[in-house]
Amino acid sequence: MNVNLEYYRIFYYVVKHSSITGAATELCISQPAVSQAIKMLETSLESKLFIRMAKGVALTQEGEALYSYVKQGYESIMKGEATVKRMQNLDVGEIRIGASDMTLQFYLLPFLEEFHELYPNIKVTVTNGPTPETIQFLHDGHIDFGVVSEPFTTTDHDLVSKVARIQDTFVAGRRFWELKHRQICLEDLARMPIICLEKNTSTRAYMDSVLKKAGVSITPEFELATSDMIVQFALRSLGIGMVVKSFAQPYLNSGELFELQIRSKIPERHFCIIQDKRFPLSSAARRLLEMFEEL
Repeated sequence: MNVNLEYYRIFYYVVKHSSITGAATELCISQPAVSQAIKMLETSLESKLFIRMAKGVALTQEGEALYSYVKQGYESIMKGEATVKRMQNLDVGEIRIGASDMTLQFYLLPFLEEFHELYPNIKVTVTNGPTPETIQFLHDGHIDFGVVSEPFTTTDHDLVSKVARIQDTFVAGRRFWELKHRQICLEDLARMPIICLEKNTSTRAYMDSVLKKAGVSITPEFELATSDMIVQFALRSLGIGMVVKSFAQPYLNSGELFELQIRSKIPERHFCIIQDKRFPLSSAARRLLEMFEEL
């Protein structure tokens, strides 16, 4: 049976007002148009739905049975429309973000704090993982966008925006104090006890590529899961920490760690926002991305 759904909407409002006139007024259509729609619905269903009364109309038994379903369905649709409108107005919604410890701490967190103050009813879910894992989550549709660090591999459907610069460096503690004022060649690092991240991270991939270009190969003393741990190991003079400078900055400022002076400056890289153009963003996700751009 192919019945115009508009007939059911009109049917709903006729019942709501118990009146052809009332339904026509609320729907901003003519009374004949309402009467015609009800007639077409009754013809299609081969059932009388209303009884004409002195004042308005009343439902027949068939009309009562139909209305119990129409009411539930139509009001569910209206609730759905209201929810969509609330999502557009950022009264409700959800954002799913992928980020590493580094991008979360040194880029994303201040934006999330401001966003939460402005839109407290938006649920924000942050999936924590290294850059390769974040990009896989993105391509699988599990997150709306990722905040990642270079280097990484993209596809034709990725949209990438560079948002902040980061600097990699080598830091050390008191055991290596004699190196503080020396110029160090990258080749010298091959003979030093290096502390670095595990190989499944963009930071490790980047530094390995920098060293490889210089013809240097290192065998790390320690390979750790987080940059925070690298800093803690360096503070205890367990080796030379290969780390993004921001992680060590408080200890560089206090003098507990110092930065090795590398003759060949390590090139900067970037934090990036990556989106998959195949998946549309929610209103909340678009607003957060706009806040990034407003900085």
